[in-house]
Amino acid sequence: MTTEKKEFLYEGKAKRLFATSDEKKLWVEFKDDLTAFNAVKKGSFEGKGKINLRISNLIFDYLKNKGIDNHVVETVSDTEQIVKKVKIVPLEVVIRNKAAGSICKRLGFEKGFEFRDPIFEVFYKNDELADPLLTYEHVMAMELCNLRVYEQIKNKVLGINMHLRELFEKAGIDLVDFKVEFGICPDSSVLLADEISPDSCRLWDLETGESLDKDRFRQDLGRVEESYKIILEKLEKAVS
Repeated sequence: MTTEKKEFLYEGKAKRLFATSDEKKLWVEFKDDLTAFNAVKKGSFEGKGKINLRISNLIFDYLKNKGIDNHVVETVSDTEQIVKKVKIVPLEVVIRNKAAGSICKRLGFEKGFEFRDPIFEVFYKNDELADPLLTYEHVMAMELCNLRVYEQIKNKVLGINMHLRELFEKAGIDLVDFKVEFGICPDSSVLLADEISPDSCRLWDLETGESLDKDRFRQDLGRVEESYKIILEKLEKAVS
């Protein structure tokens, strides 16, 4: 039975969500919008949604082959996909392999400093509070998830990091850091959700150290569209 797109539900910074004829599934539309600094800075380029969907699908398929499943059911157009309806855990889960961005400001690390072990951080997914950094105790006190889910998320994201570092290195890219989100299925299992793209990763060219991600938009470096296309081309070659 074909899943049909139904009423509009929600619009986020980079995607729109719609109900479907199947109550267990959602319809996701990737937008061309670019945002930074909690949507204070806004922009766009034509085709961004298409590029990000393709990149995210390549990465999700790669991870699925490594045993890490995700919420994607099927892709229905260049910018649209059907996903499993999950209860999103209100945490932005970040892994840092090298220092960049907020951790440099918070802790004084020099940009590019390589951590001995990947640093695992979680942030409260709340725009009104500007997505604050949380400790494990904060997560438990706020009842954002239980211990079982927290431990599953941590284990899964460390595995994701290991596999993605290998993939990006093969593509000639340094995976500096990335952000992911997780959802809880009706059977209580934890599933990788949202997307993985240059919007949610810091990706540097392995040879030149040049940024190829959304930092080009954040920092007004220019060539944003070109950089996203480079990431897609490099990943396509790496997985072929």
